[in-house]
Amino acid sequence: MTRVSFRPVELPRDAERCIAFRKDSYMVSFGTDEAFYRDNGPNGERYLDFLSQRIALDPNYVVFALEHDNLIGQIELGPYRADDTIGYVNLYYVVPEARRRGIGKQLDAYATSYLKSKGFAKARLSVSPTNVAAMTFYSRSGWRDLGPRPDAPNVHLMEKDLS
Repeated sequence: MTRVSFRPVELPRDAERCIAFRKDSYMVSFGTDEAFYRDNGPNGERYLDFLSQRIALDPNYVVFALEHDNLIGQIELGPYRADDTIGYVNLYYVVPEARRRGIGKQLDAYATSYLKSKGFAKARLSVSPTNVAAMTFYSRSGWRDLGPRPDAPNVHLMEKDLS
């Protein structure tokens, strides 16, 4: 397995790639990218605003994953909106051609290690229960299913202890 490196996303230079990755994550999770446009506007402008806010908090909260200088993924992190004492993973994304090669383990290691270094004792993420591959991956990686999110019952909240 190739060692993945990480570099902070730079907006506006990387905006197009970030939007493409996020839209594909909607396709994988929900079978359509309609919700991406509904949530983020016709050009993804609200998504880019969100990324800018995360980057302003910490440039290492939004990073690309690289394999031999090729972009193969993206991670988005930060404090959990409902409780800023908990870290939150907004996105783990791996391009289709790099999936099922252990890249996700390296993304999870980066995210959980970085959140722990920022003082978070727990991390959370949301996942569609219809995304069986993701649910299986998270369970095997130490995340536990807390059930449907109260504000979005079509996704489940998962939590991992970082201590």
